[in-house]
Amino acid sequence: MVVFAGQGDARRSMALLWRAEGAAPPRAARGSGPRPALSVAAIIEAGVAIADADGMAALSMRAVGERLGRTAMALYTYVPGKSELVDLMHDHVLAELPAEYDLAPGWRAALTSWAEDTWDFSLRHPWVLQISQARPVLGPHEYRSLETLLRVLYATGLDSAALRRIVGTLFHCVRGAARTVAESRLATASTGVSDEEWWQARSGVLTEVVPDFAERFPLLVRLDTEGAVPEPDDSVPYLEREARATFEAGLTVILDGIEAAVRRGR
Repeated sequence: MVVFAGQGDARRSMALLWRAEGAAPPRAARGSGPRPALSVAAIIEAGVAIADADGMAALSMRAVGERLGRTAMALYTYVPGKSELVDLMHDHVLAELPAEYDLAPGWRAALTSWAEDTWDFSLRHPWVLQISQARPVLGPHEYRSLETLLRVLYATGLDSAALRRIVGTLFHCVRGAARTVAESRLATASTGVSDEEWWQARSGVLTEVVPDFAERFPLLVRLDTEGAVPEPDDSVPYLEREARATFEAGLTVILDGIEAAVRRGR
């Protein structure tokens, strides 16, 4: 399931994101009675709670209203619709990420900390990984998170043209590996079949229906045989361990590449 940000009314969405005057409920809707108990913040927090617990598929204005003890119609005074709510939720949780990193130990240590924090954040709110990066939310916390990363990257001394591509590479590395973990957990919860059970069932059948597999795909067999690692004695599912190892290896390669670029520049 891919969700595209920025599908609601552009002016109202941006006003809500940046808490401009236009974010306030219309005067006719506010009435002259006591201030309503609902608020944009309460609606956002309810939406995040639903998405964290049950995934993006469970999110709807009706579900949020029920969680708050209100009807969906009562929410529209504050948030125009689900599209705007998704934008607000995404930017809201990004506020959890650190605003700065200590550069005293060097940019490499700071980037490693940034990647670890982004990994943990992504698995804490896996629904964020379903929001396409093709169209960013353009909210204040999204911009702040990018500013934080750039502050670390500019400490390398590389020029803006190089850093522009490195930013995208870093996000793809972290989000891509984290998405594998999130989807693995979702698959197990949705089907009732673990990754180990799924692979065992199909690998056995594959051996039967393709008896010459090793001859047809020798490099795949070599990779699987020579690249195999000892099974750790823990309860973490295999696919999650592989995704984490991929994340760490990919990050190391990227950081080594940045170091090489810095040396060339010097």
